[in-house]
Amino acid sequence: MSFTGKYELQSQENFEPFMKALGLPDDQIQKGKDIKSISEIVQDGKKFKVTVTTGPKVMHNEFTIGEECEIEMLTGEKVKAVVQMEGNNKLVANLKGLKSVTELNGDTITNTMTMGDLTYKRISKRI
Repeated sequence: MSFTGKYELQSQENFEPFMKALGLPDDQIQKGKDIKSISEIVQDGKKFKVTVTTGPKVMHNEFTIGEECEIEMLTGEKVKAVVQMEGNNKLVANLKGLKSVTELNGDTITNTMTMGDLTYKRISKRI
């Protein structure tokens, strides 16, 4: 199953408490909470390019499954991580105490980030 495509955020759960826990300033949280971000994914075998545009902010990450890479976090901090694939539709990464699981089902991508007992969930649809 290919992740390649453009996806628009449809809904999210626990955005504000999760962003506060990450250390994002309140003004950034308020600006970002109602923006429908667009994620563009290009998959070429085990190589991925992911661009997430949230209003004026653009985050760009590239990685190869199973290889160490540098990932930009929501705070702008860059951390080293290894992204693994489970089955053919799930990407899993551990980033500095945060676990990210991205699952593709048909035209829907569900991204769940967990830090301690706090979970942030984003659901995006292919456009």
